Amino acid sequence: MAKEQKSRQSARRSKKTAKHRRASSESAPALRERAGAVVAALAEARPARIELEFNNPLELAVATILSAQCTDKRVNEVTRDLFQKYRSAADYAAADPEVFQEEIRSTGFFRNKTRSIVSFAQALLDRHGGTVPDSMERLVELPGIGRKTANVILGSGFGRNEGIVVDTHVKRVSGRLGLSAEEDPEKIERDLMELVPRAEWSDFGLRMVQHGRYTCTARKPRCDGCPLEELCPSAYSFG
Repeated sequence: MAKEQKSRQSARRSKKTAKHRRASSESAPALRERAGAVVAALAEARPARIELEFNNPLELAVATILSAQCTDKRVNEVTRDLFQKYRSAADYAAADPEVFQEEIRSTGFFRNKTRSIVSFAQALLDRHGGTVPDSMERLVELPGIGRKTANVILGSGFGRNEGIVVDTHVKRVSGRLGLSAEEDPEKIERDLMELVPRAEWSDFGLRMVQHGRYTCTARKPRCDGCPLEELCPSAYSFG
């Protein structure tokens, strides 16, 4: 039985090696067609959901800042109490940094995150009357808000397709799928936006995060049974 299993795995790897060679010279129309199939397969396999818990765009912004190099589960544990205490931009802007640091300590990098959140809240008050803006241009001008965070806020907080979230999971999966050969997140996003219909941008990003988090993991991707197995030039090429 073990011998037969090894033989099947070897056959899969040979097949995927050949597919990888073909993908390396893939034409633009073929890439676009395959990308469309990836979008459809992910839509069928995974819900477009964000795991951060929030009730409004302000809470989502704070949770997203806290999620840097921290699990969503841990952030949710912290924000359940945090969101009861801090309910407006004015509350965050007036927060005692020493106290706030302790309240978010378990999310890591708590000093930097405290500075980012307090500065973000102060800027919201000064520039937007305490209301989170709903445009990419105005969001990325705020302290603590980069393009990735802005995409999360716009997509999940306002339901707007202004871009595609590119975190470490999306970066990894995009490379393995051959959808982008870039390393810079903004360049990866640009490549994905060229391949994915605008109406799918937000949902596609969320599904890619889920796929990278639970299936196409960094150390040991689960290729066998993966919904993208037949569309991925890198399948079975790890470990």
